[in-house]
Amino acid sequence: MKTRIYRRIKYNLLRPRPPIAAAPFDGPVVVVGSAPISNKPAGLDARFRVITVNGAQMVTERWGIEKPDITFMMFHQVRGTNTNAKEVRRVLQGKRTGTLYMMLWRDGLPSLREGLRNFDYQYDNLHIIDRYQRMALLDRVCGMKSEELDREDKCSNGIHAALFALHNGAPAVILTGISPHASGHIYNQENLPRFHKDMDQKALKALRDRGHSIYTADPDVAEASGIPLWTG
Repeated sequence: MKTRIYRRIKYNLLRPRPPIAAAPFDGPVVVVGSAPISNKPAGLDARFRVITVNGAQMVTERWGIEKPDITFMMFHQVRGTNTNAKEVRRVLQGKRTGTLYMMLWRDGLPSLREGLRNFDYQYDNLHIIDRYQRMALLDRVCGMKSEELDREDKCSNGIHAALFALHNGAPAVILTGISPHASGHIYNQENLPRFHKDMDQKALKALRDRGHSIYTADPDVAEASGIPLWTG
């Protein structure tokens, strides 16, 4: 309760703004997550901007996209010792992205750059998104408030990437490899649990209720969640 009150007061005092893209999105945005099943959106071409989440860059490489426009990554992927973090570093070794947004990193940019050099992950631009900017994204785009007290109270990075795209003007956002119902990750066979399922589902419903142009390229997700299937 103390943490909830503290974060709510700090959020209200700071009045944080959601993160702003270097340039507004003037075409559809594809957000690629790491759920085991993903599909290349119909009509994907140079008009689209591509955002990958954590190790999902291996999916876009199969589509012939060597460097995504943007990558969203959680801080613990850089130096974490659990299986998921090690696998993310493995699949991103020697790769490159356009702009890298690192979630909740607290040790400063020099330390972050060093951590990324350790597995040779390169980028054109690097930014940190703090907790209160992330809370502002959910608040401004979905109309939902969360103090992010535990895993069940947070959205996934994939949903935050979608909120980021919508906030920055994307006329449509297409999700793939992002499922509130799936377990496991595309980059390993460990079938590790995927958290944030309930919160992701609530956020997707809020986006639909608010009339945002949110789609999925995955038929099973469309059927299970009610998100419209992107047909191009």
